[in-house]
Amino acid sequence: METTTAPDAPARRPQKRQQAVLEVRSKTRLSPRLLRITLGGELFSALNRNEQPDAYVKLLLPDPSTGLQPPFDLEHLREESPELLPSRRTYTVRRWLDDEQAIQLDVVLHSAADGQAEGVASRWADTAQPGDRVAMMGAGGGYSPEQTTARHLLIGDHSALPAIAASLEAMDPAAEGIALIHLDHEEDRLRLEAPAGVEVRWVIGDRERLLEAVTALDLAETAGLQVFCHAERGLTKRLRRVLVAERGVPREQISISAYWALGRVEEQFQAEKREPIGAIDD
Repeated sequence: METTTAPDAPARRPQKRQQAVLEVRSKTRLSPRLLRITLGGELFSALNRNEQPDAYVKLLLPDPSTGLQPPFDLEHLREESPELLPSRRTYTVRRWLDDEQAIQLDVVLHSAADGQAEGVASRWADTAQPGDRVAMMGAGGGYSPEQTTARHLLIGDHSALPAIAASLEAMDPAAEGIALIHLDHEEDRLRLEAPAGVEVRWVIGDRERLLEAVTALDLAETAGLQVFCHAERGLTKRLRRVLVAERGVPREQISISAYWALGRVEEQFQAEKREPIGAIDD
């Protein structure tokens, strides 16, 4: 009896992620090195709106010399002109303005020796004007302060400041805890809204001071403690050792990852996440 074999089903191509193209509506300087940009438009609904305080979007920023305008045919560029692909930069959504179909992003500005903005995202934010269009994808995110948690510990640097600020605002008014935020410069401190029982401590100066501040904490009682810890990769690995290996905070009570890596642009940083160098957990 002759048998036939059904043909293999055609391989499914990955579904294209929708790009939300929004316009710059306004810019506000929050501190010498922090700029808030409000972006909005009809494609606001294309974003995966979520309630996580650490929700983030990935901006697609082409080299201005290419003349490329959003939305981008990323598949075509990847196959035909990979050198023209827009750079991707990840930013926390500081605030969702649903009634205005807009979001706010807080961008840290890095300056070169000549005083000009340094880095793809810094240059974009520094020169962006109302009406400029930018494509983005998202939003991801996975952390929320649990309303039933007894205590909170939030740890981060300038890159994590928007997520920490949003998390403080999302906490139960009766929440207790500590937020440790590292900044390079005193003048970049912000006035943050936080529950009366949550102390905001600013750690100014060398990055090592954040590790020292965490090491000095009394963490003898870890039951009911929820931790949010996000900073530079090398520092985050050392913070994890203090929290988990030395102080015994259960790993499941900690949201921890690197937001950036010293000496790496985001493309390198993201690629290294799949390699041993990018691992935070031992």
